[in-house]
Order: sequence, then C-alpha cells, then structure tokens
Amino acid sequence: MKINVCKGRLADAKSQALIVPLCEGENTLSESVRDVDEKSGGVIGEVLKSGDFEGKPGQVAVVYSRGKLAAKRIALAGLGKKSELTLEKIRNTYARTMQHLRAMNVLEAAASPEPEWGAESREKVFTAAAEGSLLGLYRFIPYKTIGRAELKEMRKLDFFVSSDDYSLISGEIEKSRIIAEAVCFARDLVSAPANEMTPSILADHARKIAKRKKVTCEVLEAGKMKALGMNALLGVAAGSQQPPKLIILEYRGGKRTEAPVALVGKGLTFDSGGISIKPSEKMDEMKTDMAGGATVLAVIRAAADLNLPVNLVGLVPATENMPGGKALKPGDILKSYSGRTIEVINTDAEGRLILADALSYAAKYKPAAVIDIATLTGACIVALGEEVAGMLGTDDQMKKDISRAAQATGEKVWELPLWDHYDDLIKSDIADFKNTGGRMGGAITGAAFLSKFVGNYPWVHLDIAGPSWFTKDKPYIPKGASGIPVRTLMEYLQNRLKG
Repeated sequence: MKINVCKGRLADAKSQALIVPLCEGENTLSESVRDVDEKSGGVIGEVLKSGDFEGKPGQVAVVYSRGKLAAKRIALAGLGKKSELTLEKIRNTYARTMQHLRAMNVLEAAASPEPEWGAESREKVFTAAAEGSLLGLYRFIPYKTIGRAELKEMRKLDFFVSSDDYSLISGEIEKSRIIAEAVCFARDLVSAPANEMTPSILADHARKIAKRKKVTCEVLEAGKMKALGMNALLGVAAGSQQPPKLIILEYRGGKRTEAPVALVGKGLTFDSGGISIKPSEKMDEMKTDMAGGATVLAVIRAAADLNLPVNLVGLVPATENMPGGKALKPGDILKSYSGRTIEVINTDAEGRLILADALSYAAKYKPAAVIDIATLTGACIVALGEEVAGMLGTDDQMKKDISRAAQATGEKVWELPLWDHYDDLIKSDIADFKNTGGRMGGAITGAAFLSKFVGNYPWVHLDIAGPSWFTKDKPYIPKGASGIPVRTLMEYLQNRLKG
C-alpha cells in the first residue's frame, strides 16, 4: 500500500473513506472531526448521540456521507479513553480500521490524526498511525491459489496535514514506511516453508540486499568454514543435505574509522532437533528458527534504505539441523572457531553452537557493540510468555537503551539475570563447555554459553523464541511471523546516532 502526505483538510479529501478516530467519553469534537461532521450534515454527531458508537478500543463503525462530502464513507474508529491513550493504541486502532475497510473492499482511505492526543509529538502520532496501517494489512499469501482473485488489497492511505507540518511529517512517514516494509520482509522470510527457504535461498536474499548502496555481501561456504575451524556450525549442518552458509552483510554508512555494530542472527532454516529429535507436534513451525537471521537482514536493508550514518555488520550462520548418518550425536565434542571445545549433550541445543562460531567471528570487525538475535530457547517462552523477548548481556547501558527502544515501538523485552553461578551449569567434565545446562534456567544458561564466545565487546542477547511467531492475531501483527524485533533495533540504532 502506498502512503501519501497531502496538504489540506481531511473534510475535502477525495477518497473512498475518511478515517475519524474518536476517544471514548469525549463530548467535544476536535477541529478536524468537527469540520468533517459539519460538511457531512452532522452524521458523526448523530451516531454519537444515538449511542451506537462509543469510541471504545477496537470499535469501528462505517457511516455514509450521503453525497455531502467528496468521500463516500466515514470510518469512526475507537481509541479508548483519552487519558489512557498511547502510541501503541493508535497503532492498534489504525490497524483494525484498515482491516475493516479492506474487508469491505474499500481500496483507499484518508486520515488526519489529531495533534492533541496525549503527550506525544504530532509526528509520532502520525508515524504510529502509519505503522499500524501498514503492518496491520500484512498477509502472507504467495501460496494461495483458490479464491486469490477475491483477495483485495488497500491501494493507498492519504494523510492530510497543514502546510507548516508537511515537511516534518512527510519525512517521518517515509521513515516509518521503510521500516514497516523491512518488518514485512522479515515476516515473509520467516513465513516461507523450509523447502523454499534453505540456507542457499536465504543467502540469495542477502545478496539482493547488497545491491543497495554502501552494502556488501560475502557468503562463506562449507570449505572456507572448515579451513577457518568453524566446527560448531559445521557440526550442526552435518546431517543435512542442504549446504550451510555463513552470510556476512556489511553496511558502511558511517565514517570509515568508526567501529561497526555487529548483529548476529540465528539462521536455522529448519530445526528437526537432529538426533535429539523434536516431537512431531508443531514441528512444522520449526521453519521459523531463522527469525533472528531474518531480523538481521531486515535491519541492514532498512538502515541502507534510510541511509543511516552508521556502520553495521550482519552475520547469519545458516543451516538446517537434521538427523542422518553423518549427523551430530549426543556426546560428540566440537572444537569451535574460538578454539574452545564444546561437549554436545543435546543436538536440539544447536542454535547456540552455530552462534558460538558467528559471535567469535564478529570479533574480527572489532565492533563497538554486539547484539545477537535468536529463537534460542523454549525456556524463555515458559519464563516470559509468547509476546516477550528475553534480554541478557554484559553491558548495562546497552540493555537500558534497547529496553527504551522496545518501549517506544511497543515490542516487549524483559531482562533476565546473567549471574556468574550460571556458568557452573555449562561446565563440561571432558571439554571446556557443554551445550546445555539442563531444564532449570534454560534461557539463562543458553545465554551464559553464548557469553563465552563474545570476547570483551559490549554484548546483548535477545531470545525471541516467543514473540517471533504469534499463535493468535494481534491488531497489527496477524497470526504468524511478527517481524519482532526489527522496529526495536531500528529505534535503538537511531537513538544511538542521537547520542
């Protein structure tokens, strides 16, 4: 869907529908809404007076302008109580309203979010509305054939602003569009079935991103990885017929001498568990085990499209984890790229193995910061639920900054402790470390294991096992791949540039 920013009044918009959000219990209409109401002959006031629309969160009602406006319809959208209004509720409201209009086969709409909503700046209100609209309309339908002609898509959304606000808001809306498209790109990658999203195909997507200015891509093949000693990654890949890849994307938007931020994303394009095979129930969802890698690709794509003045390096170790005659076995010992040895207790704790080599390799770039993103542990879902990412790391300021970014985007992260005594649980009797510390504190011991391969660089680990894939529809996150935490990382990077 295309988003335009137009100068003028909403009441004069030539569109199939005007979106008019209203707060619950507010008797006084804003200037913009009052303008639409007067030109339509008081239809909004009439509906409010009847009690048919109360402005409650999620409530949508469509009325007709009876030929008195250039727009045929007026979509009343409930925001809830003004005192409780947040940017997240604005995203939700616009997502629901756009979905409602699409279901009516409305192809275009116009809106003008109000400036006096809460304490947020006017441009943030507009960008929240744009984000909710774009992300809420997402559908993954490339494999749908039956009834495909009946699937309608919204073509455009016009935001109307004053001449004074035009430059600022149009610029911010464009940023939101770029980031939302990157989120949808990540959703597409995660949603694709494993036979259509192999390590090689994922690498091809990275190469396409590298066609952008200031972006380069290198893909290490198995032979090169073997020469480098990346036996942890190769060990996981041993049971699969699909060749593994180490995808390296670099974006050089900052000064040449400036140390990059390293983003490391788990890229398990399918995880059967290997010899320690998973139960068959929900194994189909293991195509999503590359959501961390998808996040890294999406963030670098968005940073390049925004021309952010920052240097980034993205590392995505990509492979399948399959059983087979050559597969990694419980009890095997691997010598990692770092030189440290790992006893494999459970082949289904494979994500930390491939990340160990990638995190050690990141030190080659002497990064200013390292962030890894991984669907690492079911234990994190047990601890925090489906909607919350676990956050652990060695740098308190980074954790605070990422938490602040998550609050701004509406994506949820929660810090878990990484105390020294958890290290005892991953010590091996016959190697340096073992790849699982048992069931207790599994999300933490997984992070403790990763910490042994980071070096002395500031590091944060995001366990997105829960929020990377939603089992129920949310207002602007349809059931399935969420694209979390692309927006949080983009917010973090932009805040980092502001100091």
